[in-house]
Amino acid sequence: MSQAVILCVDDERIILDSLQIQLEDAFGDAYLYEFAENAEDALELIEELNEEGLNILVIVSDWLMPGIKGDELLIRVHQLFPDIVKILLTGQADETAIKRVHKQVELQRCIYKPWDEEELVKTIKQGLKES
Repeated sequence: MSQAVILCVDDERIILDSLQIQLEDAFGDAYLYEFAENAEDALELIEELNEEGLNILVIVSDWLMPGIKGDELLIRVHQLFPDIVKILLTGQADETAIKRVHKQVELQRCIYKPWDEEELVKTIKQGLKES
């Protein structure tokens, strides 16, 4: 069985560092944790992980990032890998973007920054159960 991955995408390194600590505290070594600082890097990373036979189970993405925004990233990911659990973690998404991503990608949830660690972990666990 291939190793399972949780991917986090945010243009702020401090956010990615916080997510890494929280995910490792919650899930330990049950998953690999990968991080990208923009959508373009995330798409490249997804392709590399897929080629290596690694199974991405969850993607947690910011919305407002330089270049491709999080809603567009999640739509692209969904077109290639519809079974990945998709979570938008944002402080600045507009309602139109949130509605669009909910409709087009079966978004697990939109969580607003600053987020509650317990809410994030519970959302990931729920998504993993449903996938």
